[in-house]
Amino acid sequence: MRNIPLLVALAVFLSSFWVETKEKKAELHPYKLEYPSSFGSRFVIPADNPTTEEGVALGRMLFYEPLLSSTNTVSCASCHEQTKAFSDGRPLSIGVSGKPTRRNSMSLANLLWVKNLFWDGRVSGLENQAIFPMTHPDEMGQSLEVSAKELAKTTRYPSLFRQVFGTSSITGEQITKALAQFERTLISADSPYDRSLKGNYTLTASERRGMELFMRGAAPERGVRGGNCAHCHGGAKLMQEVFHNNGLDSIAVADRGKQEISGDELDNGRFRVATLRNIALTAPYMHDGRFNTLEQVLDHYNEHFHFSPNLSHELRTSHNEPTKQRLGLTSSEKKDIIAFLHTLTDSIFITNPAFSNPFETKK
Repeated sequence: MRNIPLLVALAVFLSSFWVETKEKKAELHPYKLEYPSSFGSRFVIPADNPTTEEGVALGRMLFYEPLLSSTNTVSCASCHEQTKAFSDGRPLSIGVSGKPTRRNSMSLANLLWVKNLFWDGRVSGLENQAIFPMTHPDEMGQSLEVSAKELAKTTRYPSLFRQVFGTSSITGEQITKALAQFERTLISADSPYDRSLKGNYTLTASERRGMELFMRGAAPERGVRGGNCAHCHGGAKLMQEVFHNNGLDSIAVADRGKQEISGDELDNGRFRVATLRNIALTAPYMHDGRFNTLEQVLDHYNEHFHFSPNLSHELRTSHNEPTKQRLGLTSSEKKDIIAFLHTLTDSIFITNPAFSNPFETKK
């Protein structure tokens, strides 16, 4: 009987804790992801990390938070700038070590639909993706445990984590979950090309010719000319969940791409097909940033690719001249395709306040 007061006190404590937790969860508001129906809903959001307005707001802050790096000077946004469609304009990114990273920084647009992330597809799920740059010694260079402790020392973050996750005890897992929530909202779907599909923008003659070449495969036996770009970069999202060897090198030695993950010789030199949305903003191009301009990229596909053992079938077989081994687009056709590529720039995406640095003082 002497333990009754203790049991009562414990019951009261547990009851109050349950009520507080319930109240915190009740305050969360589901985030409405808005995207064209043509993008489809074939994506997976983990059941243990639903996208909420509060979680997205926290993830946005963490995306721009330099405390997540060992020098307190580098954030996710350092290599993923909004004005550059969340790329960084460098051939290879520079992190806390001052050394170039191994690969070019990819745009973060429309990652909601990407299953296998990074150039080599090494990981699935945005929660898992965030771990790599945060802990890599040349990128942000700090363990998740240390990052959690740094955030816990602030006056800002404990209450925000409590609101989103029901506890002010910050963990690395919560950090990656919040970042993933924010990154899922980075949807780009309002370029002039998109508006033209809705009848709200009229493509110029050059842009229209470029679009037709982009979408169409070459068939010289029928007098049909095309760039066949859409085979890899087609569909509403202008990307495919595939990996290709696009003839950058005769044999990939320094960077074997997907083969380093799969161990399969057939994957030598294969890299993820990146989206072409906002492509005019994300130079330099390719996994190693070797091309500075869209003109150089198109010249590569048109006449300079290497016939490597694993070269994409489409590059081997797409010819506008029946007697040639190359694509064979004319200079004017290449200019038209580049004009079309510029219509894929989404000015709303790169200026959307919801994606911007929340710590910057508005002038």
